[in-house]
Amino acid sequence: MSTQATPQNTPETTPQATPPNNRVHHVRAGELDGYTALSGGTVGSRKLWMGLVEHEPMSSTDNHHHGESEAGIYVVSGHPVFVFHDGEQEVRIEAGPGDFLLVPPFVPHREEHPDPDEPVVVVIARTTQEPIKVSVPELYQLTAAEA
Repeated sequence: MSTQATPQNTPETTPQATPPNNRVHHVRAGELDGYTALSGGTVGSRKLWMGLVEHEPMSSTDNHHHGESEAGIYVVSGHPVFVFHDGEQEVRIEAGPGDFLLVPPFVPHREEHPDPDEPVVVVIARTTQEPIKVSVPELYQLTAAEA
């Protein structure tokens, strides 16, 4: 089956397993696939995953990394704290609305949300088309061999 748009057969009217990559895709607010907005499965992305994540007040993720993927984070609301290990000690980065963060590949970290009243909302973009999250038992410094 061809995914090329013709007057009789457009991507908007033809069911497809993977959306075509020859046009701009629009994912409207409220149409997210879970947290996922842009991915291989939602819009046919080849190298990018992007989504919206909300964390409840007084919550924390487990220690984890995102494999080979870089993660770019934009804080929409709330005041998350990003924790990682620099080889000597844990480092805590406090962020707020409008801040951007980069988490390099394979760097173990966790996100904490210490406010008792306000949730945290972030937009995340990753350099793989689907999200990767690998849980680890503790935070540690990435070695040159692992990088």
